[in-house]
Amino acid sequence: MQIRLAQLNYHIGNFEQNVRKIVGEIKIAKADRVELIVFSELSVCGYPPRDFLEFEDFISKCEDSIAEIASHCIGITAIVGAPLRNTSVNGKSLFNAAFVLENGVVKNMVRKSLLPNYDIFDEYRYFEPNRDFDIVEINGVRVALTICEDLWNIEDPLYITNPMDELMEQNPQLMINIAASPFDFNHREDRIRVLSANCNKYGLPLLYVNHVGAQTELIFDGGSMAIDSTGKLLHELEYYKEDKASFEYNKGLKLVSGEPRFDTRLKIERIHDALVLGVAEYFEKLGFNKAVLGLSGGIDSAVVLYLAVEALGKENVRTLLMPSEYSSAHSIDDSVKLSENLGTAYDIVPIKNLFENFRKDLNPMFGNLPFNLAEENLQARIRGVLLMGISNKFGNIVLNTSNKSECAVGYSTIYGDMNGGLSVIADLYKTEVYDLARWINRNGEVIPENIITKAPSAELRPDQKDSDSLPEYAVLDEILIQYIENRKGPAEIAAMGHSEELVNRILRLVNLNEYKRYQTPPILRVSKKAFGMGRRVPIVGKYLC
Repeated sequence: MQIRLAQLNYHIGNFEQNVRKIVGEIKIAKADRVELIVFSELSVCGYPPRDFLEFEDFISKCEDSIAEIASHCIGITAIVGAPLRNTSVNGKSLFNAAFVLENGVVKNMVRKSLLPNYDIFDEYRYFEPNRDFDIVEINGVRVALTICEDLWNIEDPLYITNPMDELMEQNPQLMINIAASPFDFNHREDRIRVLSANCNKYGLPLLYVNHVGAQTELIFDGGSMAIDSTGKLLHELEYYKEDKASFEYNKGLKLVSGEPRFDTRLKIERIHDALVLGVAEYFEKLGFNKAVLGLSGGIDSAVVLYLAVEALGKENVRTLLMPSEYSSAHSIDDSVKLSENLGTAYDIVPIKNLFENFRKDLNPMFGNLPFNLAEENLQARIRGVLLMGISNKFGNIVLNTSNKSECAVGYSTIYGDMNGGLSVIADLYKTEVYDLARWINRNGEVIPENIITKAPSAELRPDQKDSDSLPEYAVLDEILIQYIENRKGPAEIAAMGHSEELVNRILRLVNLNEYKRYQTPPILRVSKKAFGMGRRVPIVGKYLC
């Protein structure tokens, strides 16, 4: 049997477009004499649909879409993902299901058993878990059809049930898994390891198909694949792009045409490609194409500008250079050079007079109180107002340029430099931003070298340096990684060689600034534990505060 994996980019709730893509691939596959074509988890409606699943109209549109797709499955079988109503009086009203379409109708429906409810996942909020296990027969082949998490309960089990253990009692010949597996920079290796472990344990080959594209903060990297019965990776579909590949199943799997492909990107290249995809998708799926950002002469805004140009094109990116009386001359010079290197339009709008007017108007209340954080933040908020003015006047989305280290310890100004429609690098620690900048410059200077080598500074008071109030970023980031990603407590982190006083101060800053992070723009997720939907911490909690 010839089987095709169709790795597509879906748009949540855009049923017309999703159906058009799926039907288009079915027609091509049929012309190529493909017998079975496989699409990914919840492909009909897009993933994750979240509370759209609570709308009766949304589910009805899913059902209408399934019927439309099925009408094109004459002489070919298709597997698509969509919500399925639970007709039982017990449990939640929906299942997450795979539909097997053949001869113009729904031939079989397989329900997802293991519903992830951790980090960014919240499927148990909407779906009832499957408790009945049956293989499906397609063109005489007994297929163990599973949905994403159903194959992930193998290394460190989170669930009591293991779907493949149940399905093996019916002697399947082939595993097919449809997935919606979001990107993080280590996930390719995790995914291959877990899926290969299934093949090795059950002695069956596997075809796996994933989403590609991005849905707000979640990036889907594709990487659909075929693995043989020993756990050996046979072929990977393209990462970060729509792709398809056909395999001949005859007790084993064989790529129908072309040479096997395996992804060799390094971590920093994966991060770059994922962030470019995330920015491009956010704009396209919202129906915008122009961005604006503040260019400070620092490394964060420089990297964001580069990524925006890669994603949107230089003609669609505008920058504002907004020097204050505390801005160094080289910050403006470096920003101008970067803009010229990238070919982007820029405007220089000094904020000195605006700042003086604010101070004058606030003087009756501020009186003789010393210059402090209030005046520093005023400058950041003036810049935020200017950027939002450009956004409103010309329809440009403001890109936020904060990094994860700043977000973690509150080293950013709410309603100022935290403005924006999308946080591009807020899941990259400062040290990772430097790594990305050096990778961008691997073939020559794009980001001026002075931006990379100079000491980081907010330039909101005379001779200010980040190191005045924060430890060196290499030290800070190591503490933050242990706390945020690895969930280590203060004693555990101090035992790794860090000052107990420093650890307590940093962790206290992280927790005290949770209220700021609740008000940030969506953050493109590239790590296992990004701020936002995947990290749920109380604002008013007392822990470490």
